[in-house]
Amino acid sequence: MTERPDAARPDDALRSDYPARAVVDLGAIGANLRVLRAAAPTSSQMAVVKADAYGHGLGPVSLAALRAGADWLGVAQVAEALDLRALLDAAGIPRSLPVLAWIGARGFDWGRALDADIDLSVSWTWTLAEICAAARDRGRPARIHVKIDTGMSRAGSTLADLPALAAAIRTACDEGLVDVVGAWSHLSRADDPSDEGLASTAAHIEAFERGLAVLADAGVRPRIRHLAATSGILWHPDSHYDLVRAGIGLYGLSPAPSVASSADLGLTPAMTLEAPLTSVKAVDEDVPASYGGTWRSPTRRWLGLVPLGYADGILRASSNGAPVLVRTPDGDRAGRVVGRVCMDQVIVDLGPADGAPGAPSARTPRPPARVGDRAVLFGDPASGAPSADDWAACADTINYEIVSRLGERIPRVHLPENRGGTRCQPPTT
Repeated sequence: MTERPDAARPDDALRSDYPARAVVDLGAIGANLRVLRAAAPTSSQMAVVKADAYGHGLGPVSLAALRAGADWLGVAQVAEALDLRALLDAAGIPRSLPVLAWIGARGFDWGRALDADIDLSVSWTWTLAEICAAARDRGRPARIHVKIDTGMSRAGSTLADLPALAAAIRTACDEGLVDVVGAWSHLSRADDPSDEGLASTAAHIEAFERGLAVLADAGVRPRIRHLAATSGILWHPDSHYDLVRAGIGLYGLSPAPSVASSADLGLTPAMTLEAPLTSVKAVDEDVPASYGGTWRSPTRRWLGLVPLGYADGILRASSNGAPVLVRTPDGDRAGRVVGRVCMDQVIVDLGPADGAPGAPSARTPRPPARVGDRAVLFGDPASGAPSADDWAACADTINYEIVSRLGERIPRVHLPENRGGTRCQPPTT
């Protein structure tokens, strides 16, 4: 049986130009920051809002984080930082609120970053030279954070290269071209509680200390040292230093679900991805679903259709298994994705359908869900929804990817905090 369009009962809250939506609870953003602050109470706090706030919405999340007391904001790309500063300016946030960015390609117009009062990461002498040229042109020093490679082998100056970079920074300081605000790095295995993982983190911290000593020997003394992201905040207090960076935990997701779930950590997932069912039908036993026929109905089944697909960032690797919860007037109905994820749609198995094979629609029993009922792909497990971790497990990936890759065409709906917030007080750095 295919339900008639005139039988649809769409939720008014879902009506928009696009059927699906990602609902972001800004109250959860603030609550998560408070949990992470309690874990590192003596350190200042940076809210990391790169990649459009991990897919949650750059402007609303940044302002919510500031209302919750975040002292800094951080993004990866310098271009993101320019967009962020424009949003902050429009919201009346003073320029004394520091914003750090750490990725810029050779030839970038660094002067624009200086004009926007962006703190910049320096890992290599070529970056320093280009930033110094912009500072000389603008007639003002650039605020920089020296990145030390402590074992990630990504950005950052190795301990072998750091003396040359430190000497160049000292010269730039003497010429009034840079203000060394910070020194920083990343921990590559802070989410790994194994003996090997703990040894790796200890080695990173030791390398960071050695890097700080190299800088000091060159007369470079950053005011702020920062090493810990969410995993370091939660599990490695010796990595906290002066500033910590709240990333995945800000969004209520665990950096290592196999070690501790969001609930175990007191974090609340902020995003719920949902869409109305656009079709509900019964199919006979041994009927294929979606491209390639990779799933066939084991019995007569009810199938629902959800208007989200890989063009929206739904991983194709989550085919044939990812959980979906359908909320109906009669209660919640658990289902799972069957068949391959399509570009714009996924099929959900809603369970067995009684009745004889090929039965006419008039003799087919009442469906377990109807067109317009809300399908929740992931959200807060405390509400009964599947989690981003569940979807990550099905796709053999991590929760970071599940939320951050959601497509731009999905509207983000931001729910207000509905609680008192602290007024933004930018720190003096």
